Amino acid sequence: MLSGLLAFSSPLFAQQKKDLTFSDIFTNPAKDIINPVPYIRGWADNTHYIEYRNGTPYTVDVKTGNAVVSPPAQVNEATVSVRNKDVFYRSLEGQEKQLTRDTSEEKNPTISPDGKQVAFTRNNDLYSVDIASGKETRYTTDGSDVVYNGWASWVYFEEILGRPTRYKAFWWSPDSKHIAFMHFDDSEVPMFPIYASTGQHGYLERTRYPKAGDENPEVKMGIVATGNTNIVWADFDAKADQYFGTPFWMADSKSLWMQWMNRDQNDLIIYTVNPDTGKKSTIYEEAQKTWVDWFDGMYFLKNGSGFILKSDKTGWGHFYYYDLTGKLKKQLTSGDWRVGDLLLVDEKAGEIFFTARKEASTRFDLYRVSLKGGEPKRLTFGNFDHNVVLSPDGNYFVDTYSNLQTPTQSALLDRNGKVIRQLGNSKGLQFNAYNLPKTELVYYTTRDGLRLPMTVTYPLNFDPAKKYPMWISIYGGPDAGTVYDRWKTPTGTTAWWAKEGILQVAIDNRSAGHLGKTGMNYIYRQLGKHEIEDYMDAVKSLEAKGFVDEKQVGITGTSFGGYMTAMALTYGADVFTRGIAISSPTDWSLYDTHYTERFMDTPQDNAEGYKVTSPITYADKLKGELRVIHGDMDDNVHMQNSVQFIDKLQNLNKHFEYMVYPGNRHGVSGTKVRHNNQETVRFIYRYLLDKPIPQEFYSYWK
Repeated sequence: MLSGLLAFSSPLFAQQKKDLTFSDIFTNPAKDIINPVPYIRGWADNTHYIEYRNGTPYTVDVKTGNAVVSPPAQVNEATVSVRNKDVFYRSLEGQEKQLTRDTSEEKNPTISPDGKQVAFTRNNDLYSVDIASGKETRYTTDGSDVVYNGWASWVYFEEILGRPTRYKAFWWSPDSKHIAFMHFDDSEVPMFPIYASTGQHGYLERTRYPKAGDENPEVKMGIVATGNTNIVWADFDAKADQYFGTPFWMADSKSLWMQWMNRDQNDLIIYTVNPDTGKKSTIYEEAQKTWVDWFDGMYFLKNGSGFILKSDKTGWGHFYYYDLTGKLKKQLTSGDWRVGDLLLVDEKAGEIFFTARKEASTRFDLYRVSLKGGEPKRLTFGNFDHNVVLSPDGNYFVDTYSNLQTPTQSALLDRNGKVIRQLGNSKGLQFNAYNLPKTELVYYTTRDGLRLPMTVTYPLNFDPAKKYPMWISIYGGPDAGTVYDRWKTPTGTTAWWAKEGILQVAIDNRSAGHLGKTGMNYIYRQLGKHEIEDYMDAVKSLEAKGFVDEKQVGITGTSFGGYMTAMALTYGADVFTRGIAISSPTDWSLYDTHYTERFMDTPQDNAEGYKVTSPITYADKLKGELRVIHGDMDDNVHMQNSVQFIDKLQNLNKHFEYMVYPGNRHGVSGTKVRHNNQETVRFIYRYLLDKPIPQEFYSYWK
């Protein structure tokens, strides 16, 4: 056998197993091959976890394993909602009260921590209303179509505060006495029109969307005392070319911690701001030669001794313990590996619990380490990828674990990593009755000597002496790896394409996270170039083994994955022969400021970098079969990207396919998913397998 390949069953043994039929895969899925392991929702308390069985929650005792049906969830807080554009409050006792009566819509109503008030935005101004009296306070009066108070400008919503915020940009203080809010002025931000073809005349969506190099919104942070209309502005120059990240209120409400970043995004400062005066002072500063990422959370110790944050300033993500003045007390982890999430700070024991990719970059484990430093103790076991649910006090955790050869299992362990009992095994009784595809983790070496992982799912009854078509599914964006040593269910479409003789491959490039920030720094000012070259090197490494049909190498992806696909069929046209590019950015100057400039700087400062990373530049190289797909209402990666790309292809008289999905935003969604899936099957049979579509598909699609 070739080095690095799985030791496959002999043909004789494989014939003793059943192949999954079309019906087994699509119509009436075969049962008891892979079953779900217990679904753990969380912990009821320190010694009882909540397990869902057939949709019913059970409370399970860690000591005895005894399970009882959980009592109905107790509503332990009041709720607030918007109906018919107005705010309605529902008390803990279930009593409902209408708080606003206005023809304009209230947005993001948020109850204060003391439960006495609700803050919201209306027509881009910030308000609060007293629940008991119904008295309403209007804090700002300049809201307009370009000025927003407590409502995020698009680029902040998409790239900084995040889509889960639903544009909310205000924050209650813990004592409910203040509200901090961001004030945005989009006057100088260019407007991008999105035309909808709905109805007889259609309509235009107008979004203030700053593309790379454009003017950003002017932003400042205001703080108001509840019920008082006097605004205290944090001591920053709103006219400066800068960004502000998500702020953090201190537990005592005496200060607001703000994240500030320069336009180049290579200098981040955390300031503490006095809510009564707006005066600021520096707590922490981090500068890097490439870029600095926002801190998405900091843990403040309850005893007031300091805070813990995660930084990749050494080239690898690690935890640091600072006092409240910003003085480093201890670097808690170190080495050429990355921490993941901070799950618990046990202040009494002086330890933190966290996940990390320490044993291998393709696997997560659970660790704990002292606040005084030292070597982290691994609490999980074996060569598995682990997903843990930790008890509130850290004395127990439920571990769901697997690797590419081992179906998912789960177990209950104590704080020292001792297994108390096994909870589940997804391997069904029929697992060994079927001939299932096998997936292997393999490594490739880039042209400049980096070692990176990929997974290969082999065709059924794989014969390394034969040549097979290859289908690669990728994303490829910075710190967004998809290659892990965890179980992949070998049923569904995976089983079908393995049955049809396709090599199914996932590849991670140098910026995917396996090499930490050190690996990501390679892509600075040339986003996409190293990545596509890594993918080319990965494919060539498989082709060198002799079992890849070099004429049938396909690739697909959405968003950044669509961009990688467009680059593959142009820049990498000598390697990739088939591709479906979905919702693709095709010229980084067409994407937003904050994301693009983090990696590329501005087009004015890096014109050559923008040129060499655009598939439009290499459109003349296209010689394979390329399908370009875009939703005409995409408000993230505008369809403008694909239009400019196909314009160049048409001018070059290149053959390609183009599919528009009306009404779709970013990616293919809703009722259009079925159509896209069907067209993908047609594409694979026509261009990768070069044979007719089986008749079963036509019946299945009806």
